[in-house]
Amino acid sequence: MQNKNNYAIIMAGGVGSRFWPSSRSNYPKQFIDILGVGKSLLQQTYERFLKNFLPENIYIVTNALYIGLVKDQLPGIDEQQILGEPMGKNTAACIAYACGKISKINTHGVCIVAPSDHLILDEPAFMEKVNQALEFAKKNRALVTLGIRPSRPDTGYGYIQYMDEHKDKNLFKVKTFTEKPSIEIAKTFLESGDFLWNAGIFVWSISSIKTAFKEHLPEQFTLFKEALESYFTPSEKDTIKEIYQQTRNISIDYGIMEKASNVFVIPSDFGWSDLGTWTSLYEISDKDAKENVAKGKNILFYDTSGCIVNNAGLTQGKIVVLNSVKDLIVIDTPDVLLICDKNKEQEVKEVATDIKIKFNEKYS
Repeated sequence: MQNKNNYAIIMAGGVGSRFWPSSRSNYPKQFIDILGVGKSLLQQTYERFLKNFLPENIYIVTNALYIGLVKDQLPGIDEQQILGEPMGKNTAACIAYACGKISKINTHGVCIVAPSDHLILDEPAFMEKVNQALEFAKKNRALVTLGIRPSRPDTGYGYIQYMDEHKDKNLFKVKTFTEKPSIEIAKTFLESGDFLWNAGIFVWSISSIKTAFKEHLPEQFTLFKEALESYFTPSEKDTIKEIYQQTRNISIDYGIMEKASNVFVIPSDFGWSDLGTWTSLYEISDKDAKENVAKGKNILFYDTSGCIVNNAGLTQGKIVVLNSVKDLIVIDTPDVLLICDKNKEQEVKEVATDIKIKFNEKYS
């Protein structure tokens, strides 16, 4: 039976610039069928939670510009459950907004906060960890995160170091958070065995996160406390706009998780990928004998290896041929063709910014 006190907050406001040129500022990654399964990443995330949470207990936090897209893709959701941010102010602000709105109707709420654009292959294993975290957060004044057991020394992820095991099995006290390390440090983390990838998935009670904001981000706590009276009223939009103009641009990791002493982590392995880059999509995709990935139609490889080509969404019968090349990212859209070395893909974000300046906003 679904618990009426359990809530899911889905963060869906990002631009996904590392998936440019498929992901654009007016139609970003979370609204795209990146995996080619007939559903966007947001739809998959929403349906994942819909199996385990009451429909009225699922909230979407997104940029106000994307409210129409959310409504189109999730036609069953109530408009009051879509929280439109007037501007991007990082994860602390969106979490303060969503948790504050939930507190207005249920002070006993316990919630999971999760990104809208991640891949989770083993959903039963995921929900097993989520339920463990929800139960622990309900009974303890704790901030819980799900950490992913690392499979390689990756410099693209943040790391969580854990220490003493709690009496609750497979739940540990967090010792440190480390943002994207160098490859040498990442290797030592992997060898030590007590580090996990930070997946950006959090679980806490409304009262626990409220206390954490009051202690570690007092200015933000005060601002959003002032907004409480406006929630679920016609003045909510204007109030939030005013608050967002004043609030800090800071992540929940920097603002609270790295400072709090009551943070716990559950080591997890449920087929997770943050799908942050084209290479991350390449890694989880089916490959041919030469390790090539084709996303779309009419794609041919000759003496080519380690490449990913995506022309999905193009309706014309263009043929894409790669001959005698390796380790390339090739993304073909109606108005942009990207060809990039896989080892240089971290530069895609900067390229997208440069294109926006040199040409037109529509290309970003």
